Amino acid sequence: MVQILLIGIAAGAAAALLFASIASGSVLSVLLFYLAPLPILIAAIGWSHLAGLVASLSAAAALGLVFGSIFLVAFLIGVGLPAWWLGYLALLARPAAGHPSGPLEWYPPGRLVLWTAGLGAGVVTLGILKLGVDADTFRASLGHAFETILRVQMQLAPDAPLVIPGAASPSRLIDFLVAAIPPAAAVLATITNLTNLWLAARVVKVSGRLKRPWPDLAEIVFPARLAVVLAAATAASFLSGLAGIAAGVLTATLLTAYAILGFAILHKITGGMAGRGFVLAGVYAAVGVFGWPVLVMMLLGLADAVLDVRGRVAARRRPPSPGT
Repeated sequence: MVQILLIGIAAGAAAALLFASIASGSVLSVLLFYLAPLPILIAAIGWSHLAGLVASLSAAAALGLVFGSIFLVAFLIGVGLPAWWLGYLALLARPAAGHPSGPLEWYPPGRLVLWTAGLGAGVVTLGILKLGVDADTFRASLGHAFETILRVQMQLAPDAPLVIPGAASPSRLIDFLVAAIPPAAAVLATITNLTNLWLAARVVKVSGRLKRPWPDLAEIVFPARLAVVLAAATAASFLSGLAGIAAGVLTATLLTAYAILGFAILHKITGGMAGRGFVLAGVYAAVGVFGWPVLVMMLLGLADAVLDVRGRVAARRRPPSPGT
């Protein structure tokens, strides 16, 4: 127990330093800020979820003492508790059905992907509620924040007219940002959660402390009912008010999860293919450079839920049975 406490406190100190680095305003600090969940996840996966919880609470307490309650709450809700929960789920296991003394069934990696999406949507939704309890208040608060940032960057006086080079109407640009930022922030939170989870698991695996076997990520699957949830969230995103904004945030994170599933499917169906490395590198490069090809990955993930793309490709590759 003493070791768990010491590991948790050390990981919490590292996480707090990474989170607080954003106060410096440097470009590197942004990367360090997004790595803040990593020490907590390493402690949780490598030692115990209790070590992760100690890391979360100690980091939040340290940030609160130095920077105030805003940093404490922001870290605890946005970083600490989500990282602890993911670490807890990663080590969750039960005896296989019908084999109480046999191998363990570990928490499915596909469900972990969905939890990263759900946590990303939840954190952003809580941030939305902090800015306003209704849609008009939220949009006005976020729009005012963007206008203030633009004025500071352009070194304009508070009463000077806001003119943005290349933008016909500054108000339209701000309205666009207000509409686009919540789902974009949720997508970024999802990717950050998933990347830190993967990095932590790799670090723990290399150190020899990973308790669960490394999963075949090309085989991840989502529950069949998730497509219904996505359809409902997409329909609800057209509602007015905060409900529509929150539904749009959830839709964005679920589509991100399906894009990740699409990449897993791509890795699976290209297995054994000549030039596989070239194909994968080309797809990743296209997504990184152009962005829009990620829509193809989303569609591939959605198609697999309906058509079982991986199963169909595997069936075609099976050698013909004797006598046929």
